[in-house]
Amino acid sequence: MGVAMLDLSMLEGPHKASKRQLPQELLHGVDTATTSFALPQVQDIDAFERQAMECVKPAHGTTTLGFMFQGGIIVAVDSRASMGTYISSQTVKKVIETNPYLLGTMAGGAADCSFWHRTLGMQCRLYELNNGKRITVTAASKIFANYMFQYKGMGLSVGSMIAGWDPQGPGLYYVDSDGQRTKGQVFSVGSGSLYAYGVLDEGYKWDMSVEDAIELGQRSIYHATFRDAVSGGTVSVYHVTEKGWTKVRGEDVGELHYKYYKTPEDHPCNGNLQL
Repeated sequence: MGVAMLDLSMLEGPHKASKRQLPQELLHGVDTATTSFALPQVQDIDAFERQAMECVKPAHGTTTLGFMFQGGIIVAVDSRASMGTYISSQTVKKVIETNPYLLGTMAGGAADCSFWHRTLGMQCRLYELNNGKRITVTAASKIFANYMFQYKGMGLSVGSMIAGWDPQGPGLYYVDSDGQRTKGQVFSVGSGSLYAYGVLDEGYKWDMSVEDAIELGQRSIYHATFRDAVSGGTVSVYHVTEKGWTKVRGEDVGELHYKYYKTPEDHPCNGNLQL
């Protein structure tokens, strides 16, 4: 009985590797004499690629927020996934639980955010194993920003917050696919962020109680989902302290609407305008 030998020529370098021939029917009409791909007949290839990328860039929306206060950090998100006017899911988990003390949020492309947050989680765990201690929020956000900067201009769509608690205290950072990394106390990201900022600017105080902070985060996301068609689903609220993060609320926006406005007349959109 003959024994088939395994072809390992590809390990010997490109000059010794055996050339595998493709069937002729697959090569019909293809110029095999050239070794390069044809490029568009334009003067500025970089500008052409940017314009082409804009043509295939998907339309998406979400609302996420995070803010620091005297009792820790509040992170609140919606759960709707959409592309343009098409709503694909109402149950997307937009908070990535990197470790018991570190959270990340998703805004932008769901696949991009999910993949790179999983990659960040792997790096954070490797750091912990190699050094015998948890990674800091600053270092985690820097790793994430380095990934984004490395792939800047290549079509990624990411707008994330990195929130957590380390021995230096609480930390909240905003990182996006342009490589921007900003430290702050109040952030909102996504298509509904302007509506959320409107509520946050009116109700945010550093010395608010934990219950007031949780309510402010939930109410901000609700009002954003009411105004922004591509935000909705469930409002999830997380509270981060020195003991780690805890998910404190997860309520449907339809139920929240009747919680805040028990009758149609109570809502500003339907009330009688008094001048």
